Amino acid sequence: MRKPENIVFDLGGVVFARDTKKLDRDFIDFFSYILQPEMPDFWVSYDRGTRSYEEVLDDLCRYNSCDAEKAASYLRRSILMQEPIPATERLIGELKQAGYGLYVLSNMSREFIDFLRRIPVYAHFDGEVVSCEERVVKPERRIYEILLDRYGLAPEATLFIDDRRANVEAAAELGIGGFVFDHHDPELSCRRLRSMLLDDANL
Repeated sequence: MRKPENIVFDLGGVVFARDTKKLDRDFIDFFSYILQPEMPDFWVSYDRGTRSYEEVLDDLCRYNSCDAEKAASYLRRSILMQEPIPATERLIGELKQAGYGLYVLSNMSREFIDFLRRIPVYAHFDGEVVSCEERVVKPERRIYEILLDRYGLAPEATLFIDDRRANVEAAAELGIGGFVFDHHDPELSCRRLRSMLLDDANL
């Protein structure tokens, strides 16, 4: 793959995350499904924009065998505790300064994306494709096609960064370069990306 001109970021686990040091075990266990290879169907529908916030609260009650008050409190808290991953935030600033086109391609529900768009690092992105607004989710082919078509991106000049291998592999089927981000070690992933993308850049 030639050196890309466009860098596309997944959001959850790559650009934003909850700081686990600020979380108690019960809260972590409540959302443990986000680390599974496949999300529950109700959460996929929430990301797709076909399931409402209120419906997902009911789903969370059933999934975790808890009352509505706890589900509402935990879901709201899970939104408000999203914060930039420091290593990625620094890398995005450096890539922007180096002249790369920066884009978002993310499975994200309405309430989450509305919150994330208000965080300063989001202003670095030149464009976005978010699942809840397109009614399609990764790794479905259509969401990648929307990104390429909307912003006129050449697949061979584009690098997609995601923490789920299946999503990166789906992008590769369209000729998009890929990088599997390790959300357990974002510093290492960002060092590798910096070496790939910025070693020859004049910052």
